[in-house]
Amino acid sequence: MREDPIEEEAGGRIFFSNVRRSLEEEDEIRLLSVGVDIGSATSHLVFSRLVLERLDNRYVVAEREIVHESEILLTPYLGGAADAVTIDAATLRSFVDRQYALARLDPAAIDTGALILTGVAVRRRNARAIGELFAAQAGKFVSVSAGDALEATLAAFGSGAAARSIRESARIMNVDIGGGTSKVAICVSGEVTELTAADIGARVVAFDTEGRVTRIEEAARRFAAEVGLGLEIGAVPDAKRLERMVERMADRLFEVLSQPSPQAATRALLRLEPLRNEQVPDAITFSGGVSEYLYGREPQAFGDLGPLLARAILVRVRDWGPRIEPPEQGIRATVVGASQYTVQVSGSTIFVAPQSVLPLRNLPVVAPRLPIEDETLDADTIAHEVRAALRRLDLHHATQAVALCYRWRGSATFARLDAFCRGIADGLSEILAQGLPLVLVGDGDVGGLIGIHCHEELRPRMPQWQSAIVSIDGILLKEFDFIDIGALLETSGAVPVVIKSLVFPVSAELGGTGAARPAAPATDAILPREVAGRST
Repeated sequence: MREDPIEEEAGGRIFFSNVRRSLEEEDEIRLLSVGVDIGSATSHLVFSRLVLERLDNRYVVAEREIVHESEILLTPYLGGAADAVTIDAATLRSFVDRQYALARLDPAAIDTGALILTGVAVRRRNARAIGELFAAQAGKFVSVSAGDALEATLAAFGSGAAARSIRESARIMNVDIGGGTSKVAICVSGEVTELTAADIGARVVAFDTEGRVTRIEEAARRFAAEVGLGLEIGAVPDAKRLERMVERMADRLFEVLSQPSPQAATRALLRLEPLRNEQVPDAITFSGGVSEYLYGREPQAFGDLGPLLARAILVRVRDWGPRIEPPEQGIRATVVGASQYTVQVSGSTIFVAPQSVLPLRNLPVVAPRLPIEDETLDADTIAHEVRAALRRLDLHHATQAVALCYRWRGSATFARLDAFCRGIADGLSEILAQGLPLVLVGDGDVGGLIGIHCHEELRPRMPQWQSAIVSIDGILLKEFDFIDIGALLETSGAVPVVIKSLVFPVSAELGGTGAARPAAPATDAILPREVAGRST
């Protein structure tokens, strides 16, 4: 397993420890990355080689080559499929080890990677333990438990739907149908403008080779009750009623896709707010495991509802209106996205109090749409936008610190600083109330001033707020970045900052052969971008 990057004493530069190369001195960097996706139904990996080129002070992905796609494993559970509440970590570890062997790669050779827990897998008992296990095992990983909104976005970008919306100047809907959930995203001009998710998936019921039920999710019990189907572990269900249940599932999913006001039974399945559905999309793409059946790429059944569900959905969508287009990635949409990265080099002033709060690792970045151009700032509006951004990333009940990124505009008067800091503190109040640090990252040169204002002016007025403060500027971030902030370097008074960003593959028509573009607002996950900031 690789050590952390090595700091060069004189300049605080950061090197990849396997090659001792400085990101600040090279115009081109070649990296090996891996993405791991553990879902409720399947788990798999993708290994990629990336070429990053310097563009001003930022490294961007110029070339991407997938060097190995893993086998696809039915996600294992302790006690068998009937338990389906505890993921079998040992079996997963053996699977990952085998994929490295098949790829002829040593985990120590991996420069960076991301592990993403998706679908119902996020809600399993030991999901966090799984993330930590693999993050420690296989190279420089960032672990991400992808909530429904995040997974819908990942699928939209990883499948190529967002890129298609630019290329065709069209409204594209991507529907990612997995084992436990279906995620829907609307893409316009390269961005996800709407998304939702529902408890509809191919593996809400699973069967053995004899057709006996081995697994039942709560959503399956609900659908079965609607059509009068009895589902019991170890029993073979009535075939006609089972098919009727699948038809009902397809009806509910189609209602999610097409109706602005779903009926109560459908709304009960939603995990996010329903789509507005004010306009029929121009085209629709499908990703996830069920997409392999929709596009006729998988002839084999795997003891679940996949083939039946694909057929039922296809009938409904064909009669709807949007043309059905193939995705750039189907079952691997999320994991291909997770293996793509970008890098930047930047840095300026910081404020840290107390210094012992550092280092901080793997902080998700939140980028609220802050109205800070006006001369008079409104703290309540700023707080509202911060809370909206947290909800958008499934971080409104976070138990870890987040890094709030902002783009300062206008003067740094006391009144403007005060309103800004009060709004930020109010919007992050649930996180700060847990004693977690306030972490602010700006692209201008007011980080020191903002940190000092929070510490000297704001905190004394909020005795309940005892959080540490970390305020950095001169750094460009976006949502779905992750950031590491190292301890203060004694020789230079700087802090090393590693920014890990997820970018998604696009077609040659958009960005050149095998190119990838940085994720638009609402994307995710993850390679080092190095920064050294000065302390104030």
